[in-house]
Parts: sequence; structure tokens; C-alpha cells
Amino acid sequence: MCEKSGMSVGDSSGSALDFESALAQLQGIVQKLESGDLSLEDSLKGFEEGVRLTRQCQEVLQHAEQRVQILTQNGN
Repeated sequence: MCEKSGMSVGDSSGSALDFESALAQLQGIVQKLESGDLSLEDSLKGFEEGVRLTRQCQEVLQHAEQRVQILTQNGN
């Protein structure tokens, strides 16, 4: 997804997060998982959310890469 101010990804509530917010959220999840303080169920939920955010961030990055390739091709 794209919005006027930049690239965005959807969050679990269906609203859009910008790439940087999604990445910060993903980093927070990783820190919680690495702490070892979560229950197994909470760890699994965090892992699932992390996978979802990672996939969405990858999509945004792929779209950005395509845009860069188009711009550099048109510039030659």
C-alpha cells in the first residue's frame, strides 16, 4: 500500500502503519521474544505478528525497489 507521505503497511486492525512504525513494532516484538519473559502462548502470538509484519515490510521494500528501477530506467 502507498499513502501520500510514503509507504505503509497494514496493521492487525486493518489501518495503515508507515514502514518505519512497522519496523519499530517488529523490533519491539523481537526484544520481547528475546527477553524470554513471555509465556509460550504469548511468544507464539508475538512470533505470528512478527512474521506478518516482516512479510508486509518486505512487500513495501519490493514495491520501493520497483519504483527505483523504473525511475533509473527512465532516466537513461
